[in-house]
Amino acid sequence: MNVQQALAARISANKFDTAHELTPGEVEALVAAAMEAPSAFNIQHARFLVVREPAARAALQQVAYGQQKVRDAAATFVVLGDTRGAERLPLIAERSREAGLLDAAGAAGFAAKGQGAYEGKPGFARDEAIRSASMAAMALMLAATERGLASGPMIGFDPEALRREFRIDARYLPVMIIAVGRAAPGNWPRKPRLQPGEVLVDDARPGQAHAFS
Repeated sequence: MNVQQALAARISANKFDTAHELTPGEVEALVAAAMEAPSAFNIQHARFLVVREPAARAALQQVAYGQQKVRDAAATFVVLGDTRGAERLPLIAERSREAGLLDAAGAAGFAAKGQGAYEGKPGFARDEAIRSASMAAMALMLAATERGLASGPMIGFDPEALRREFRIDARYLPVMIIAVGRAAPGNWPRKPRLQPGEVLVDDARPGQAHAFS
């Protein structure tokens, strides 16, 4: 299955096979795929809590306004964004140096430039944590589709209750929840998408008004 096929095949599932389980290796493979997503300065803001244990599922279900898929899916991923991810830039730059991508001066300059871009800008840091974690979440769902699994992303949850229940540090912003597992019968088919002509302005120019359908 190529990327275009995975995009076309993915549905947002609500019904999952309750007998299906994901192994730790399968979970790790999905997260590894998610971390291939791009992020500004390669900060890789995304973090993941994976909920499996029955009592934990029940607690998460309450946080998610009673959505049954949280209880039924093989695993549910809580996707977080690190609003202080820029603090790790020296380590990230050092790994690029170790990989031969930067020399010592280049690594130091890269880290300083990245940290400078975020310094004193909490709103920007929050927005970038959401953007980065969202791209990672999409990569995770495509990887799940490639493996024959279904996924169901959710924004229907109480973020503060989630923080309290799972003791999530304030630096990590709850972005979305994704149920992952084997689809059960009864899911809705894929819904129609807008066409390129409705969402695209090709060859946009400055000073011109650009209208969408």
